[in-house]
Amino acid sequence: MGNVGCKIVSNFERPDKKLVELFRGLPVANIDDCMNRTAAVDPMIKPLNKTPLLGTAFTVKVPEGDNLMFHKAMDMAQPGDVIVIDANGDINRSIFGELMISYCKKRGIAGVIVDGSVRDADALAEMDIAIYAKGITPNGPYKNGPGEINTTISFGGEIVHPGDIIVGDGDGIVIIRPEDAEELAEKTRQVGIKESAIMKEIIEAGTYERPWVDEVLATLKCEFK
Repeated sequence: MGNVGCKIVSNFERPDKKLVELFRGLPVANIDDCMNRTAAVDPMIKPLNKTPLLGTAFTVKVPEGDNLMFHKAMDMAQPGDVIVIDANGDINRSIFGELMISYCKKRGIAGVIVDGSVRDADALAEMDIAIYAKGITPNGPYKNGPGEINTTISFGGEIVHPGDIIVGDGDGIVIIRPEDAEELAEKTRQVGIKESAIMKEIIEAGTYERPWVDEVLATLKCEFK
């Protein structure tokens, strides 16, 4: 038996970049609708700036308030990866700040998201690399380990595998399995087309046809007075 809870996996299969790019510009809300409206991570994990999030999951698991494995992950991740940090939702100590994110950006990493806290929030808000976190605190991290890199993790209540596709905007984050990506992207585009037609109806005609509302009320035998 190996050293359980302390493991680094160097290589994993990344999806084709064309598959990832299918989701560029697609609203996360529409993607989530096409995933039965149950796929978003914990809504407490929020964006710290307005940079859209899109890339391939590079997973990191750390003990609460410790960032040793994130330090190692920064040197290993490839351009286009999103470093996904499972800090077990603990917000008492920050896992990273401006220095570490500046290094990630320089290396071409597409984003860093943490189910935990960060610091240097004002500086992170001005950066053009996607950053999401559950909390903010000036308390710094320990650097003792252990932890894991590129194993399956839990992030904001969702399972994340290395190589999953990560998409985020102002509404939140969804995690997409590569084998579902092509069909899901097409369904999401169709939702966008439908919503554009509805918006046109609202703006030009001032109407919003929703016959299903009265149909559902009828099935409920709703009383009107």
